[in-house]
Amino acid sequence: MTFGAASLTSLRVFREVAERGTLTAAATALGYTQSAVSRQIAALERAAGTPLMVRRHDGVRLTPAGRIVARRAAAVIDQIDATARELAGLPDERATVRLGWFASAGASLVPLALARLRRTHPGVTVLGREGSTPALVRALRAGTLDLALVASAPPYRPLDAESPALRVQVLTERGLRVAVPADHRLARADTVDVADLHGQSWIAGPGDDRTMGVWPGLDERPNIVHTVHDWLAKLHLVASGCGITTIPVGLIAVAPPGVRVLTVRGGPAEQRRMLLARLPGPLPDPVARVTEALRDAALEQGTN
Repeated sequence: MTFGAASLTSLRVFREVAERGTLTAAATALGYTQSAVSRQIAALERAAGTPLMVRRHDGVRLTPAGRIVARRAAAVIDQIDATARELAGLPDERATVRLGWFASAGASLVPLALARLRRTHPGVTVLGREGSTPALVRALRAGTLDLALVASAPPYRPLDAESPALRVQVLTERGLRVAVPADHRLARADTVDVADLHGQSWIAGPGDDRTMGVWPGLDERPNIVHTVHDWLAKLHLVASGCGITTIPVGLIAVAPPGVRVLTVRGGPAEQRRMLLARLPGPLPDPVARVTEALRDAALEQGTN
């Protein structure tokens, strides 16, 4: 094995592919062509002397060797980036925590937790980013995140099938609601029957997230009039009378004027869990402080 010949560029490319799950997505994020990404991965596999990932129709899957390289690559890159930050006068890497979150957590719980953290532990710096739950799980496995706030819906399966299992704790478990315009006919009461949701115009998420915004389990093909990724944009469209959407309970506090949030009666209970996930192993003190701030913020939201 001549792994010492691996370039920093190939390590960065490999980490991006491991995190994003496809060569195409990694190429787009890096501004490379897909063939350039493939060449970097091939060079890294030659240096390692073994396959690092398996190409499949739905993306790539890391081999056991690939998971080792992903962790080590993340450590090498982080140390180099930490040196650059230290030279630039930024906080030391030992007090820096990399946190990922899904969209609705970033609109409410994360700002509350970070404000709390600045008061209690101002020496801890959080580097954060938003992503889908599958992308955040891949980032944890690739070693590019220390903690991830992810979403889970019934039947609450494991976040992935990799080994070792991720360490997961439930921060909140709350029901899903429906947001309607304040002048909508359904807004006359605080609750709505699931049957009254038939035939409504929905504001949903794009692509694979189209169902994020449509009430789960409707026994009809939903009429989706707008596809929007951002939750707050969805709610502002609701306020403008453009349709209705689902809303996690944690976002009720930031719903704009002109939106009524209703509880849905009938059908199965639609509970959503917010989970805090990380790789198994010792918990560094800065990561523990961020974990504590997130847990306290979740408790504060639950009592308001």
